[in-house]
Amino acid sequence: MNAVATVPFHLDRLDPAQMSRTAHDFADRMAARRSVREFSSEPVPLDVVEQAIRAAATAPSGANLQPWRFVVLTDPERKRALRHAAEAEEREFYARRAPQEWLAAVADMGTDWHKPFLETAPVVIVVFEVHQGPNTPKPYYVKESVGIAVGVLITALHLAGLATLTHTPVPMRFLNEICERPAEERACVVMPVGRPADGVTVPALTRKPLPEVLVRH
Repeated sequence: MNAVATVPFHLDRLDPAQMSRTAHDFADRMAARRSVREFSSEPVPLDVVEQAIRAAATAPSGANLQPWRFVVLTDPERKRALRHAAEAEEREFYARRAPQEWLAAVADMGTDWHKPFLETAPVVIVVFEVHQGPNTPKPYYVKESVGIAVGVLITALHLAGLATLTHTPVPMRFLNEICERPAEERACVVMPVGRPADGVTVPALTRKPLPEVLVRH
């Protein structure tokens, strides 16, 4: 078995004060992140979106197989087709398939089957999991790997001044046709991206305090 080639690794060595300041600043910036459902149609620099995806693609993955694909939609007709197909699935979900517990959990958030943000946002990113296929090897820990990458993507977009939302219509096979992707790729999340609409509001949610989510031993 051949040994894996290695290269030197460097990580900036910060003093404790710098480490603390950096960690606090990052946590404060991320604390301001919110999911947005109303977007301005104002175009955004595609280079910024591409660099956010570049950051997402640095995420760790099982056996370093990087089982993700990021499809960027800006074409109005394709976004319109995406919205119509997603709303058809969501209408069925909210009317017949959604558990009552779910409907009760989101009742105060004002969410329903209407998804205009899929059309008004200047960019929509569809994230696909890449599974084994004719030209792709068997991947490992696909959902975990892609989930981490999506988290990096959300973070990168937020720090670049762009809002997003993770939308998961069920089922999602229609996205393969709209995005022209092969069967071994399976959509896992749809992310409208852009600047928030003027005057947009978000639910007054609170996050669990650190002592409630942090356990020390």
